[in-house]
Amino acid sequence: MAGERVKVAVFERTLLGSAESRRLRKRGLIPGVLYGRSDPVAISIGERELRTALSTGAGSHAVLDVQVDGGSAHSAILKDFQRDKVRGTIIHVDLQEVRLDQPIQTAVTVTLVGDAVGVREGGVLTQITNEINVEALPLEIPQHVEADVSDLGIGDTLRLSELEVPENVKLLDDPEETVIASVQLAREEAVEEAEEGEEAEEGAEPDAETAESAAADETGGEPHTGE
Repeated sequence: MAGERVKVAVFERTLLGSAESRRLRKRGLIPGVLYGRSDPVAISIGERELRTALSTGAGSHAVLDVQVDGGSAHSAILKDFQRDKVRGTIIHVDLQEVRLDQPIQTAVTVTLVGDAVGVREGGVLTQITNEINVEALPLEIPQHVEADVSDLGIGDTLRLSELEVPENVKLLDDPEETVIASVQLAREEAVEEAEEGEEAEEGAEPDAETAESAAADETGGEPHTGE
């Protein structure tokens, strides 16, 4: 859901570098940068506090009321983050200060819902697009957009133009060119059908012209007409 605001306390970092970042992580703090209308500020934030802030109904699109060293709050959003390749934990964050009365552009996850008719008929559902780009006010960015695939039969596709999004959310991707999901025959079935088609062509009766041509090839001359 949109409209979530979470208070988050951060601390300005005066010591920089990879060694200092490792020391912060051992203390349960995540290094990061707060980008605003002025110069960027190097910060650190509690790993547990950040995880709690991003676990609200708005998820990663929550608006964070960031207080640097107990000062005035800055409305910000999660701009980017990096995860540890092994543990999967967040090891760096970028926060972007925003104005609540000005729209922003961001990527939103697409979640498939419903049981596709084509799947029940033996087809395979494939999600083509996992994220779409939208524009809206910071407090009106949806956590995700649902795509109902219930009516998709074998050979059908669901396009962005068919999705229902809130009126205050503007889609930035091409509605007709962006394919969200499709249902196709399983690969093995498709191969079997193709092979059956080839066998049917091979077993078909040759037409008169083809038969005459084959007879000519075998006798080394013109086909015999019986005259």
